[in-house]
Amino acid sequence: MQIKIINKSHHPLPQYETALSAGMDLRAFLPDGSVTLKPMQRELVKTGLFMELPVGFEAQVRPRSGLALKKGITVLNSPGTIDADYRGEICVILINLSHEDFVISDGERIAQMVIARHEQAEIVEVSELTDTERGTGGFGHTGAN
Repeated sequence: MQIKIINKSHHPLPQYETALSAGMDLRAFLPDGSVTLKPMQRELVKTGLFMELPVGFEAQVRPRSGLALKKGITVLNSPGTIDADYRGEICVILINLSHEDFVISDGERIAQMVIARHEQAEIVEVSELTDTERGTGGFGHTGAN
């Protein structure tokens, strides 16, 4: 599958880092200089990328595990969804969950993007649902382990 991308940044296009990677890194496009995220501050970070996805696909924007673990930086609306009909700039909502300032530099890898197939469901209103063993059991219903 090919994904059409316009790159208005001066950074390389997203790419898979290994043969079995599911996600491609997205880089911050900050031509006016670095941005500092204070603790609990959120910021919409531009990438300079615009793309056209095929019908039936979405792009999911997810945190990078290293930034989350080492720096407490994550994607606030994770996973963020980019729909096939969106033509605007890909941006990432980052939040600093640590107790220290975090500086986002131009070109820094800030998130990962996964391309995924999806379907649109037909919603049908009914008066009752099929019974199951689980029934209405919700959060923590199957035990602590």
